Amino acid sequence: MITIGLISDTHGLLRPQALAALHSCDAILHGGDIGDVAILAQLAELAPVTAVRGNNDRAAAFDAVPETAWYDVDGVAIHLLHDLKLLHPDEAARAQVIVTGHSHRPRIEPRDGRLFVNPGSAGPRRFSLPVTVAKLRVARGTATAELIELRVD
Repeated sequence: MITIGLISDTHGLLRPQALAALHSCDAILHGGDIGDVAILAQLAELAPVTAVRGNNDRAAAFDAVPETAWYDVDGVAIHLLHDLKLLHPDEAARAQVIVTGHSHRPRIEPRDGRLFVNPGSAGPRRFSLPVTVAKLRVARGTATAELIELRVD
């Protein structure tokens, strides 16, 4: 089984609780609104990182970060993008898992034969939404996801 850490909307804040939750992952996907490219380097100390740029990642430092990305593992095609509203139908048709961010609302939803996962926001708390990350577990062509609420003050 391969475990992939999912994180999004850090907005420049990488909490120690998020690092602890993702420490045993084989790979990490960041769904955008990174806020500081140093966060990607910190995550890369744990596992290889694939990241996409969010609507707030406009500084020149993010020019090398793509708007969408693919991560294929053990027979599962994972499509990563920041805003679900920008999902192209052709990309949706190819993916078994679609990972997004943007809304700050954690969600796991099987729909149309695909698994849609938004790990929520791991950065500054927004409104009364929880601070979360997620883990995606892939084995023999099947993916399951779990949300992890971070205990923060």
